[in-house]
Amino acid sequence: MTEKELIIIGGGPIGIACGLEAKKRGVDSLIIEKGPIVNSLFNYPMNMQFFSSSEKLEIDDIPFISKEAKPKRNEALEYYRRIVTSNDLNINLFEKVTSVKKQENNRFVIETDKETYQANFVIVATGFYDLPNTLDVPGENLPKVAHYYKDPHFYSMQKLAVVGASNSAVDAALECYRKGADVTMIVRGPEIGPRVKYWVKPDIENRIKEGSVKAFFNTTVKEFKEDCIVLNTSEGEKTIENDYVLALTGYKPNFHFLEKLGVQLSEDGKFYPQYNEDTMETNVENLYLAGVICGGMDTHLWFIENSRVHAKMILENIESKQVH
Repeated sequence: MTEKELIIIGGGPIGIACGLEAKKRGVDSLIIEKGPIVNSLFNYPMNMQFFSSSEKLEIDDIPFISKEAKPKRNEALEYYRRIVTSNDLNINLFEKVTSVKKQENNRFVIETDKETYQANFVIVATGFYDLPNTLDVPGENLPKVAHYYKDPHFYSMQKLAVVGASNSAVDAALECYRKGADVTMIVRGPEIGPRVKYWVKPDIENRIKEGSVKAFFNTTVKEFKEDCIVLNTSEGEKTIENDYVLALTGYKPNFHFLEKLGVQLSEDGKFYPQYNEDTMETNVENLYLAGVICGGMDTHLWFIENSRVHAKMILENIESKQVH
């Protein structure tokens, strides 16, 4: 069993920020990440551009220089990777945490698919990108239906349905349309989402208006079939021909994992986890939350630029508890 003072679960930007802060304060820590460095960002679409400017994505006051004011995915991967390697952070990649248990001695035993660890403190910084919000309709498990989007080239010359009206759905619809896909958007509400990037929203609205991208508003999916989709529209049931589907309806944190840790969640359907806003410590002593996971189902509450402060808040509290 490997002994550590602090285990950080999640190697995204906020997990890395926690690792940097721990190293500065002399806290023996280990980051455990189930995929590559900043796994969630790696799985973003190839051509994704951030809503935030580069300085708002910086951690630990390390400058983030990008070609444009709002950086692209590959620039972010380079930035965070260089932070990890240049600062020689202690991080285990492609290792999945399977359980975290509090012992009678108040220490944690953390089991992964490769190793067992013991630690006095644990930070959960796992984000929310791992579990898609499913539609729970027949045919959703068909091979043609995907909840993640990577590259528009794959959909060229195909009849593509994009379900959703957020940034991810709009970006996918526009990129695939411009690579030759026959794109239809399926939107539950009456319009494109209000949070869509301000420089992109007019583009998609104009493409819909001119008919380059088709759209069904106030519409839900009834069923996915091999060669078509059955829709519930405001004018009744309608069937459209279809080759592929991108169901980009958002993602959610792993609430089951938090519950197994003993973290209390609100019962209002938002699943807000309980934590001290001054220290980020949960109702489980010495267990902390950092980053997007703090917002429950409201995944727009926390993001890199406003949660990077969690690292300092948490490590200050940990340092105050350490016996020197």
